[in-house]
Amino acid sequence: MTTAITNATLIDGTDADPLPNATVLVDGERITAVGGNVAIPQDAEVIDAGGRTVMPGLIDCHVHLWGRVTHLQERLLTPPTLNAFYAMRNAERTLDAGVTTVRDASGSPLGLKMAIERGLVPGPRMRISVSALSQTGGHGDQMMPSGANPGGIGDGRGPEWPETVVDGVDQVRLAVRKLLRAGADFIKLCSTGGVLSPTDEPGHTQFTPDEIAVMVYEAATHGKTCMAHAQGTQGIKNAVLAGVESIEHGIYVDDEVLAEMKRRGTFLVPTLVAPVWVLRHAERMPGSILPQSVRKTKEVMEDHKRNIGEAIRAGVKVAMGTDSGVGHHGSNAEELQLMCEAGMTPMQAIVASTKTASECVHMANDVGTLEAGKYADLLIVDGDPLDDIRILQDKARLALIMQGGKRHKGKL
Repeated sequence: MTTAITNATLIDGTDADPLPNATVLVDGERITAVGGNVAIPQDAEVIDAGGRTVMPGLIDCHVHLWGRVTHLQERLLTPPTLNAFYAMRNAERTLDAGVTTVRDASGSPLGLKMAIERGLVPGPRMRISVSALSQTGGHGDQMMPSGANPGGIGDGRGPEWPETVVDGVDQVRLAVRKLLRAGADFIKLCSTGGVLSPTDEPGHTQFTPDEIAVMVYEAATHGKTCMAHAQGTQGIKNAVLAGVESIEHGIYVDDEVLAEMKRRGTFLVPTLVAPVWVLRHAERMPGSILPQSVRKTKEVMEDHKRNIGEAIRAGVKVAMGTDSGVGHHGSNAEELQLMCEAGMTPMQAIVASTKTASECVHMANDVGTLEAGKYADLLIVDGDPLDDIRILQDKARLALIMQGGKRHKGKL
């Protein structure tokens, strides 16, 4: 089946200027032609975009489809099988928001990825880390001062989630190998403390350089790379110097580490919207956020925005990520607005959410730009996001969401 999207204003994701009166030709799952002079087969289904914007589907490099913020009592009473149904709903909400590809930064097992690939449930294309490696007392260790442990997102709870609170080179090596066996596309580690963890601070340095080096080495033996939850300066630096490929959050990046990231081509995934949602949850759902997490969020927010702005100006490769699961699934496009407020132009924010993001998740050959040979993952947007990036947050303005040549939702 051939589909021709005509009369479109094309934003192809490559940073090229918009092209008016463009056509995108789709045959099966993939794009076969893009441009202003595309021959349309006589038997093609024609979708008249009516001058609307056609752009690549968004790519979110940091989500937790298996995660949601709720009260401690609800977490303790939720069996893993119920979480699977919430995750399926979260996946559909994410696709409904125009996000056609995600990298899951811990929580989602291989089975959810396979269910989406097989068409059993609607959702974005997935790359997964399965679970995040943490040291004892680190960002991924949910042990409370009382000794109670409500568990993190998929940590050691069944055969699909290996135990990932580990200490020392030998435990780290074994955990990485178990994650790879469980289907991880990336290895996620926590090289610093964090905002939502109960017993550490964002500036705390976690895992030794030797431990991180083992993670990078073991991942590389399978042709894979590492991503690091990294908020404090020294923990960011340790991860970058060890060869971690993407830094998540990056709250306290400094000039020295930004220069090293630029030299190495390290990605930065800012998740600027995550602290915004922490405070929203604390206000709307009292008791869902620990008091110390509210305090830490308020302390880091301005530094986070300012330092991400410095990274943008320094020319570091910034890829879009939201930390959805902390935030509301389906509100992903708010991150683009915050990236613009931090110093990006709307076009830069779109490229960060398409082309650069596809490189970050190792899918640049298949998604991220509208070019012949790539999957037809695209949006038809009622309006110009270069004039107002916020329109991407309005699902009513997503006139069509297409994934792999198939219409997911839309009025055209």
